[in-house]
Amino acid sequence: MPRKLISFDWAIKRILRGKANFDILEGFLSELLYEDVKILEVLESESNKDIKEDKSNRLDIKVKNSNEEIIIIEIQYDREMDFLQRMLYGASKVISEHIKEGEAYSNITKVISINILYFNFGEGDDYIYKGTTNFIGIHDNSKLELTSKQKTVFKSKSIDKLYPQYYLIKIANFDDIAKDSLDEWIYFLKNETIEDNFKAKGLKKAKETLDYLKLEDDERREYEAFQKSLHDKASAYESTYVSGHIDGEKRGLKIGIKRGIEQGIELERLNSEKRLQEEKLENEKRLKQEKIEIAKNLLDVLDTKTISIKTGLSVEEIEDIKKSLNL
Repeated sequence: MPRKLISFDWAIKRILRGKANFDILEGFLSELLYEDVKILEVLESESNKDIKEDKSNRLDIKVKNSNEEIIIIEIQYDREMDFLQRMLYGASKVISEHIKEGEAYSNITKVISINILYFNFGEGDDYIYKGTTNFIGIHDNSKLELTSKQKTVFKSKSIDKLYPQYYLIKIANFDDIAKDSLDEWIYFLKNETIEDNFKAKGLKKAKETLDYLKLEDDERREYEAFQKSLHDKASAYESTYVSGHIDGEKRGLKIGIKRGIEQGIELERLNSEKRLQEEKLENEKRLKQEKIEIAKNLLDVLDTKTISIKTGLSVEEIEDIKKSLNL
């Protein structure tokens, strides 16, 4: 049975920042980005300092690779509706931090934002999503490309390489079947174990370095406290959101039944009023026809004014009856 390993989240904050362990992080990034990644340094700034007052808005790690690109990694357990906007803010903040005042826009640093999510986010069954920026013609659907001169100045082959590149890894969607080397890394991120037959870059070193049993006593206590905090957060979510959702459904059902009864009563009242109105109109029509028949029988014996008094029909109506009978 595979040995229990330290979670990637805890390791990336404490162990993988050391240059001696760069090859672990380089292995993960190389498999995800499909290129050999070489880390030059771990960068520290306001974006990823461990500030207690701003813990929810900091990055877990920020590194610079050999292409002078900045890669930011954030591991998120807490459910956030606006996480997409948070990703945008994080990448934008890094860009603003790494351009000097008065410097040309062509010197803006390329940012790669990698987000490892342990909560259900968005609609979609895949477990890895990639987001890039391109410009497409609205009339001919053509893709806007860089000129040869722009490619030289920007040191880029395409427009999307100039903009932040985003990765969303939805851990819960992974089915635990490692079909390739990248999946082997996702398997580790989800299960905190590495199978003996895994060959992905960096995993062999990770298996040796992140062994839980190799931790010092104080490190083990700190790690266990970290794990307990995650369980506490999950329990708090279940107690508040899930229970609240169930209670809300029950209250909603009661309200719905009450409103349904009220709407049913109102509908029956309107239907009753409609039926009474229809009956009234029908009675008036029948009474009018009876008066017309009486008037016809009196035309030979009484004058128009007298017939009007007897039947309640107007003089004009009686004259119309005469015309209809050619009298």
